[in-house]
Amino acid sequence: MKTRTRLTFVLAALAFAGGACQEAPAAPPKPAAPAPARPKSKDVAAEDYVMPTLPRAHVRLKDAYGGVHRVEVEVAATGESRTRGLMWRKSLPAGQGMLFLFPDEDVRGFWMRNTLIPLDMLFITSEGRVVGIIENAEPRTLTNRTVGIPSQYVLEVPGGWCQKNGIVRGGTAEFEGVSTIPITP
Repeated sequence: MKTRTRLTFVLAALAFAGGACQEAPAAPPKPAAPAPARPKSKDVAAEDYVMPTLPRAHVRLKDAYGGVHRVEVEVAATGESRTRGLMWRKSLPAGQGMLFLFPDEDVRGFWMRNTLIPLDMLFITSEGRVVGIIENAEPRTLTNRTVGIPSQYVLEVPGGWCQKNGIVRGGTAEFEGVSTIPITP
């Protein structure tokens, strides 16, 4: 009987305390270990490659009617940044672009591997003369695009921008904020 009395007392106490037997709160769960970070790609052409921030400058282009158009540019002055270019970009607003600086004049060729948007390419001499334009270069192609004339600089802008703004071969380009950027092979 003592066991039965004790059990009755325990049940009565539980009923008085709210009728439920609760376990002590568990320790808060340990946060899940973060997934191991994927190593950053060392392949400059890979989509997950993290490119350092490039210097910015401006290019002033004279159109066929004497007007001037100022383009804000990222400057690719290293081998790595010139190789990467505008790969994997999903858009490029009008009035913006990328200026490729090379150590000397030479016949240049560009392709659109991993480039997702059409681009106009302006080939510019060391004197600032536009010696050729490739318009609306087709994205994601390996076609070598060249004008066959030596240039030291190449400006890439959104596809169709040159025609829309009257920029033609033989025009001039002036650079603002470029002279202090070192050019590496």
